[in-house]
Amino acid sequence: MKKSYIQLHIAVLLAGFTGLFGRLINLNEGLISWYRLLISGLVMWVYLSITGKKQNLSFKEQFRIGSIGFILGIHWIFFYGSIKYSNISVGVVCFALTSFFNAILAPLINKKRLAFQEIGLSSLTLCGIALIFGMDASFRLGIVLGIISAIFSALYTIFNERLVQEYESNTIILNQMIGGCLGLTVILPVFLLFSPAQYFIPTISDFGWLLILSIFCTVIMYFLITSALKKISSFTVSLTYNLEPLYTIALAIIIYKENKILSTGFYIGLLLILISLMLQMYRVKAKSSGLILP
Repeated sequence: MKKSYIQLHIAVLLAGFTGLFGRLINLNEGLISWYRLLISGLVMWVYLSITGKKQNLSFKEQFRIGSIGFILGIHWIFFYGSIKYSNISVGVVCFALTSFFNAILAPLINKKRLAFQEIGLSSLTLCGIALIFGMDASFRLGIVLGIISAIFSALYTIFNERLVQEYESNTIILNQMIGGCLGLTVILPVFLLFSPAQYFIPTISDFGWLLILSIFCTVIMYFLITSALKKISSFTVSLTYNLEPLYTIALAIIIYKENKILSTGFYIGLLLILISLMLQMYRVKAKSSGLILP
């Protein structure tokens, strides 16, 4: 269990860098997501082919895993769209709503009773987002896109929790990257009609950033997540991911000076999100130590 938590927090640290690429890469959100899936899939395919760890699956299994990769690709489109239409800080804070949607959707999908403690904790995150929503109206489209991104992120985490009990992490990542890339290839022409791109081919600089994003913040990060999900619930993973905004915002303030355009309401909202995370960490720790919880 301890190893799984270490893997999870390393993954969250890597995830803290992903938002920065929405500003660093001069492609629109659809193309960033497509190239990320393509490069990640190729890297995984080469690695598994060289090491001989590539697992043969039936078409039905590949389709099942790949379809969840498509959900991941849709999440990335909305996530990077949120950053493009607002800023890095707003985009990653909206991502913290993943735990709220996870607490609601997981019981419905898995046909279990609603965990009202989880919904209560996640509601603090929702209140935090509501405070941030009261910011400059120019951020509101970015916030809406960020909320949609969080819904798809929650769906991905819930469905992925099932897969990790059946398949190796490497197999999941490879097939999800390929499936996600194929899925976005189908919808990208339609997407580009409504969101025209200024650039289609990445520059040398963009390609370098895409490589870093794909190898470190995708392949390695999702390997750590899928490994952690073998021991940790999807809700705890989603809630721990609420630390991602903290890491990303710190980087955005240092690199892009975003603190100059963020209001007091933003920081109060962020504080509520962090409180929800700390309460959940206490709850998990108390539960594992045998304490009686309300």
